[in-house]
Amino acid sequence: MFTHQLIKRWSLLAIIPLLGVVLLAACQPATETIEVTRVVTEVVTEAGEQIEVTRVVTETVVVTPEVTEAPAQPKDLIVCMAQEPDTLYPYGGSMLAALAVQVAIFETEVTTFSYDYQPLGIEKLPSLADGDAVVSQVEVNEGDLVLDATGNPATLGAGVSVINSDGEVVEFDGAPITMDQISVDFTLKPRVWSDGTPVTAADSVYSFEVNRDPDTPATKFVPDRTASYEATGELGLNWTGIPGYLDPTYFTNVWPPFPQHIWGQFSASELLEAEEVARLPVSDGAFHIVEWVAGDSIVLEPNPFYYRQAEGLPYLDSVTYKFIPDTNQLLAQLLSGACDIGTQDGLSASDAPFLIEAENNGLLTPYFQTGTVFEHIDFGINSYGDFGDDQGRPDWFEDARVRQAMTMCTDRQGMVDNILFGRSEVIHSYVPSVHPLYPEDGLTEWPFDVEGANALLDEVGFIDSDGDGIREYYTDRGTSWEGEPFVIDLGTTTGNDMRQQMTQIFKANMLECGIDVTLYYVPSSEWFADGPDGPLFGRRYDLGEFAWVSAVQPSCNLYLTSQISGPEEEGFGGWGASNNTGWSNEAFDLACNTALSSLPGTPEYEESHKEAQRIFSQEVPVIPAFLRLIVAAARPNVVGFGVDPTGGTEMQNIYQFDMQQ
Repeated sequence: MFTHQLIKRWSLLAIIPLLGVVLLAACQPATETIEVTRVVTEVVTEAGEQIEVTRVVTETVVVTPEVTEAPAQPKDLIVCMAQEPDTLYPYGGSMLAALAVQVAIFETEVTTFSYDYQPLGIEKLPSLADGDAVVSQVEVNEGDLVLDATGNPATLGAGVSVINSDGEVVEFDGAPITMDQISVDFTLKPRVWSDGTPVTAADSVYSFEVNRDPDTPATKFVPDRTASYEATGELGLNWTGIPGYLDPTYFTNVWPPFPQHIWGQFSASELLEAEEVARLPVSDGAFHIVEWVAGDSIVLEPNPFYYRQAEGLPYLDSVTYKFIPDTNQLLAQLLSGACDIGTQDGLSASDAPFLIEAENNGLLTPYFQTGTVFEHIDFGINSYGDFGDDQGRPDWFEDARVRQAMTMCTDRQGMVDNILFGRSEVIHSYVPSVHPLYPEDGLTEWPFDVEGANALLDEVGFIDSDGDGIREYYTDRGTSWEGEPFVIDLGTTTGNDMRQQMTQIFKANMLECGIDVTLYYVPSSEWFADGPDGPLFGRRYDLGEFAWVSAVQPSCNLYLTSQISGPEEEGFGGWGASNNTGWSNEAFDLACNTALSSLPGTPEYEESHKEAQRIFSQEVPVIPAFLRLIVAAARPNVVGFGVDPTGGTEMQNIYQFDMQQ
């Protein structure tokens, strides 16, 4: 049954085809019926003699005016978003709505389409094979900044352990150590700021300096691991990592140029508020800002100095971003033509029936793309303190067969069909099947098999001894939990309809396997709080549902033993660490750490990432459920628009957008 809002939307759809018929009739060339009088001279034979006769003839004819080609109309694209950007300063925030505008006004140095990297604002991606990236051996001494054996920057001194060039973990004892160091060369494409000032490598170095300033609220991960970043020419740049830091994405370590000739007058903290930075920045991308009306719209026009003008880019004459927080209004304006594109921040999987019907009527083109965010249900395998592991409850999940059985008992495809209208896919690892590092063989893809799941639980020894439909805990260890019913809790966040549907399906599935699941929902601030207070990362839960991001680089690090959340003084990774399951597997650690310490393009990098996934899929420390959907829509005449799983924003290639006349 549709909601009231959805019924209103369908009603709107019902009248649109009728409007189309009226508009079609109104657009036909006009015809006119007129009388035409003309003089006709004929030769006739009369009494055997040919004579010329002239007469006046009146005829009725239908005249169709000559159709002339209409002049080309301006290509004014209107993009409707749910949110208004908080700032256009790239280091000032992380809103998706801001990124949608930033990619139009700032050139992107490296794009990330389809789980891969592409050069855009640089001449090429540096590589070890081409020689513009080089790994060399350097000698480090006391006082040098290096990467320690735990992966953190450290000043070399007594007691500091590092990984030397032979791959060995050694502790500094005062003698020099030889370590690997990577150096990478970049070349910016020649381009010009929208005020006519050339972009230089010095602008990129300035951006790096701003990035690492303590007053700039941007990640310091790479800057903290940078030995030097400097201009090597008008457009040339060199990045060198600290010894020991072999960044697998070294070819992305180029900073987007900032207009130092304008922004250089401000301190790092002042950049956050300056209008020349946050609201009306000069640009080196395809467009520049003409107007920003707070609460209403941002208007862009082509950058008069755009470096790709000779290619005819951009194709559009203007772009207007309108802010429409109400989804119903956004959809109505898409249908009426007041909007040409509806972005993902304003649409969701729940709009799928409406969008599909609009597509069937030729009114809109919807885009349903599996993204990089995947939902999963985590097992509390090794809990913390007095919770679980035969202390606060039976040790339900230590045996991998129990986790495998519960995975087989979960109708994940049913979740996709019922929650996401069949537009997503079941995921079997921490990366999707389309990822280039997804194993071609050896990965375990557990099917939905209730009979097989029950047989596996019988094999473990968890049986329903009293016939009430719920299994009991029995082991050969003689714990105090013998005979305890298999009743467990599953928690997740409040206010999320998708997760409520997902957990309800899961609860019904588990009853088919003799497991009783109690559902509970808590606010996100409580659910995701660091331990020991937060139940999830405090490792004080039975089952926990949430989502991780599957990046371009497979994120095996999420499940490392070194990342088990807990107090560092007890040997854990800290309360902010990612491995909330407590799962520890030596073979997985070896494969993952090998992958993380190898560089792309090497056999070790590829095979180790695949091997880590094989182990993960067999051991199932979590039940990978499905990929979330990215949903967007456009008018049928919009050309070049699309949604990519790793593109960051569907507006990334706006310089290529066009509109059919």
